[in-house]
Amino acid sequence: MVELNLNEIAKKTGGDILQGLPSISFRTFNIDSRISQPGELFFALVAQRDGHTYIADAAQKGAAGAVISRPITPPNPDMALIQVPDTLFALQNLAEKVLDDHSVKVVGITGSIGKTTTKEFAATLLARRFEVLKSEGNYNNHIGLPLSILRLQRKDEVTVLEMGMRSAGEITRLTQIAPPDIAVITNIHPVHLEFFHSLEEIAQAKKEILDGMKTNGTAVLNGDDPAVQKIARDWRGTKLLFGFSEGCDVRAENIQRSGYQGITFDFIYGGKRGKATIPFITTSFLSNFLAASAIAYALSTPFDDMLAQTQTLKPFPMRGEVFHLPNNIVLIDDSYNSNPAALESILKDLSQLETNRKVAILGDMLELGETQIAYHHEAGEQVQRYAWDLLITIGTLSHHMAEGALEAGMNRARVASFENADQAADHVMSFLEPGDLVLVKGSRGIRTDKIVESLKNRSN
Repeated sequence: MVELNLNEIAKKTGGDILQGLPSISFRTFNIDSRISQPGELFFALVAQRDGHTYIADAAQKGAAGAVISRPITPPNPDMALIQVPDTLFALQNLAEKVLDDHSVKVVGITGSIGKTTTKEFAATLLARRFEVLKSEGNYNNHIGLPLSILRLQRKDEVTVLEMGMRSAGEITRLTQIAPPDIAVITNIHPVHLEFFHSLEEIAQAKKEILDGMKTNGTAVLNGDDPAVQKIARDWRGTKLLFGFSEGCDVRAENIQRSGYQGITFDFIYGGKRGKATIPFITTSFLSNFLAASAIAYALSTPFDDMLAQTQTLKPFPMRGEVFHLPNNIVLIDDSYNSNPAALESILKDLSQLETNRKVAILGDMLELGETQIAYHHEAGEQVQRYAWDLLITIGTLSHHMAEGALEAGMNRARVASFENADQAADHVMSFLEPGDLVLVKGSRGIRTDKIVESLKNRSN
C-alpha cells in the first residue's frame, strides 16, 4: 500500500495540519466510517450525507486521522487532522500526486457495457507478466477511482481502472486524476438516457477518455461498433482494434459453442493465431475477452502467456454466473444490471442452447429517460422473437415488456408480472419445471438478485 506521512499528505492535498505529528504515517484511506480500520486516514466527504458527522465513529474504530473541510471538535486529542477547502478534491488530488510518484502504466476502461468484466479479464491476463492493481468492484467514479489508486504498491507495474460516467465531463475529471497510457472503449449503447438526449451525446462523453489520455498512448477500440469508430476517427495516436471483423488486430473467428461448457474459437492476436476456449456461454463475454486481450497486446504480452491465462478466467457474481440446480434446472444469474443492448444480446445467445424450456425473469431497466417505455416494449417483443417459453416481469416498467411479448404473439398463460422482487421470489419456484433454463436479469435498483437467492435456497 501507499505509505505517506501527515506532512506529505498535507502538501499533496494543499491542506493545513491542525493537530497530529507530521511524521505519523498512513497506509489506508477511507470515506465510509462503517468500514473504518485502525490506523486509517478518513476523508470527511460532503455529499448527500456530511462525512464530518461520522468522524467520531471512524475514530472509535481506530481511524488515526481525518481530512476535514470545516471546523470540528476532535473526537480525541491524538487524532491527526488536516483541513482543506474541499475534501473530495483533496482525495482526488492526493490520488493524482501518488500516481505521479509511481512509474506505473495506467489502463483506463470505459464503455456502455462490459467495463467491469473487461477490467477483471485484463487484470487476469496481465497477471502472468506484470504486478497489477485493479479497481475493486465497480469503483469507477470520481470517488472510487482515487480510492483505488491509493491502494498502489511500489511493486505495481500496471493499474487497470474502470472509468464510468453518468454525465458529460465526468470522464474528463477521471483522466485528469489518472491519464491513461491505454484508453479502452468497449462499446457505445443507449444507457443513462435519463442524463443524455441521444446516442451521439453518450458517444461524445465516452470520447473524453481519448481526449484525456497521454499523448503517446494507445487507444483500444471496438472495431465492430460504428459509434466508437466515429468518435475515434480523428484520433491520431496508436489504435488497436478488437472484435469479430477481419480488420480487427485482436479478434475471434470460427466461433463454436459447447453448451454450458464455454466458447471455442480461433484467436487472432496480431500476427499469431491459435485455438482458445473461454468458460462462458455468451458472446458478450467473448467481446470483453477480446478487449482485455487487446490491452495485453498493447503491453506486449506474449501470445503463449495469453493462451495459458484463458484457462484461469472465471465467471463473476451476478454477471452471467451459471448455477446447476436440482431437477436439471440451469440458472443464469445476470442480476447485476440491465440495459436494452445487453438484454437483447443475452436473450439471443441463450436461445441457442438446448433445454426443456427457456424462462426469462426480467426486471425494470432504469435510467432510460423518455425512451423507457419503448425500450421495455421492444424487450418483450425480443423475448417472443427469440422463442423464450415463459416471461416473468418484475417492476412497473416491465409491465411494458409483458405487453410487448403479448402483442408479438406470446401466449398470455406464459406471461406473469410482479410489482417487486420480494413478491416474485415468493412465487417464482412454482413456475419452473425440470430441465428449465432460467435467466434472471434486471437493473440493480430492482434487486432481482433476491430472486436468484430464493431459487438457490429453495432448491437446496
